[in-house]
Amino acid sequence: MAFAVTSSSSSTAISGSSFPRSSASPDLKVPQIGAVRLADRHATVSLSRRRCAVKPVNAEPKRNDSIVPLAATIAAPEISEKVEVEDFEQLAKELDNASPLEIMDKALEKFGNDIAIAFSGAEDVTLIEYAKLTGRPFRVFSLDTGRLNPETYRFFNEVEKHYGIRMEYMFPDAVEVQALVRSKGLFSFYEDGHQECCRVRKVRPLRRALKGLRAWITGQRKDQSPGTRSEVPVVQVDPVFEGLDGGIGSLVKWNPVANVDGKDIWNFLRAMNVPVNTLHSQGYVSIGCEPCTRPVLPGQHEREGRWWWEDAKAKECGLHKGNLKQDSAAQLNGNGNGASHANGTATQSDIFNSQSLVTLSRTGIENLARLENRKEPWLVVLYAPWCRFCQAMEESYVELAEKLAGSGVKVAKFRADGEQKEYAKTELQLGSFPTILFLPKHSSKPIKYASEKRDVDSLMAFINALR
Repeated sequence: MAFAVTSSSSSTAISGSSFPRSSASPDLKVPQIGAVRLADRHATVSLSRRRCAVKPVNAEPKRNDSIVPLAATIAAPEISEKVEVEDFEQLAKELDNASPLEIMDKALEKFGNDIAIAFSGAEDVTLIEYAKLTGRPFRVFSLDTGRLNPETYRFFNEVEKHYGIRMEYMFPDAVEVQALVRSKGLFSFYEDGHQECCRVRKVRPLRRALKGLRAWITGQRKDQSPGTRSEVPVVQVDPVFEGLDGGIGSLVKWNPVANVDGKDIWNFLRAMNVPVNTLHSQGYVSIGCEPCTRPVLPGQHEREGRWWWEDAKAKECGLHKGNLKQDSAAQLNGNGNGASHANGTATQSDIFNSQSLVTLSRTGIENLARLENRKEPWLVVLYAPWCRFCQAMEESYVELAEKLAGSGVKVAKFRADGEQKEYAKTELQLGSFPTILFLPKHSSKPIKYASEKRDVDSLMAFINALR
C-alpha cells in the first residue's frame, strides 16, 4: 500500500484531512497530527526532497525478503528514495553552544512539515516566538487533558490570536477516562501516584500525536528538574516514543532551550512582549493540570509546585519518561516516590533520629491507636526516609521533640512506607508523606495536622490548641 504524495520545495501534502499550518502563509495546508490516510494501493509515489532517517542503535542492513519474480519488477517503474542517516548525538554536540533561535531554525529546516512544537500552556510560548522569528512555517500541538485551569484555556486562545495560528489539540480517549474515574474516582492520584492518570490523559494522546510526526520540539530545560532533566541534550533520538515510520529510533526530539536558565526565558518573554499565562502572576511557575499544580513559595524550586505530594526525583508525567535513569524508573514504589527494594522498603538511611523521639513499630502504633484513655497525648509523624519533604522537616521535628521532652507530650515516628503503607492509608489517614497525627489524651481518634507549615512554632500551636 502506498501514500499518495506530492512534493514541493517547501512542503509535502499527504492525502487525507488537512488542517491550517501555523505559518506566515495562511494558504498552506498540512495533515492533522496523527491522522494520515492511506491512499489507494495502486497509487504512485514521487518524492523530490530527501528524508532524514534516524539510525537506531545496533541497526542492521535491511534484508530483501521479496519473492516477487524479476519479470514483475520490470513492468513497473522502480521507486527509489535517497535516505540520509544522521548522527544526532554528534549534531547535539555541534549545537550545544548554539542559540535557541539557531537550534529552532535547524529543526524546522531539517523536518519541515514533519515536526511540531509541543505547547503546554506555560512558558513554552518561548518556542512559538522563536519559531516565528525563523520565518519558517511551523506547527503547534497541545494536549487538552480536560483538567486544565480556566486561565490556561484562555491563554491557548490568546496565543492563537497573537500568532495567527490554529493549534492541533489532542484529547484523551473518553472510554479510558470514564473507566478510570468510575473505578477509582476523580482524585485517585493523591493516593496512588499520578502516573496512571497521566498515562490516560497525557501520554497516550501524545503517543497518537507523535505517530504523525518525524520530530517534535519541547520546552525542556536542564534547570527545570535537577533530578530528571539535568542532562537533557538540545537534540536526541527519542528514547520512548515512535514517529511516523514506526519502530525505535523513528522520532527525533528537539529541546532548543535546554541550556537556557529560567530567568533568561522570562527576560526574553518580557523583551518580546508576548502573551503569558496569567497563572504566572499568581505564583505558578511550572503549570500542568489544575488538581496537580499549585503556586510555589519564594525560594522553592519550580517543580515543587507539581505533584507536591510526591518525591521530586520522580516528577515526570511520562511525556519525558526517557529522562529518568533506568534504575530510578525501575525502583519507584507504588506512589512514585522513591527507590525501594523488592519488598517495598526504601534503601535510604533512616531519619528523625533523636533520644527524645519514640520509634513505633507496627504493633506499637496499633496498640497506641486502640487506647481510649492514654496517660499522655502523642504526636506521631508517618514518614518515609526517602521522601524529600520528610527530610526537609527532620530538623524542626527533632527540635520540637527535644522542646517537648518532659512536658507530658510524647513525640514519636512511624515509618509508613513499603509493607506498612496500606495499613497507614486505611487506618492512620495517610494521604502523602509526611502525615502528622495528634492522639489526644482522652480520645481514640487521631487528629490529622492539616497545614503544610512544619516549623516548630506552627507545630507547637497545633499541639497547644489540642492538649
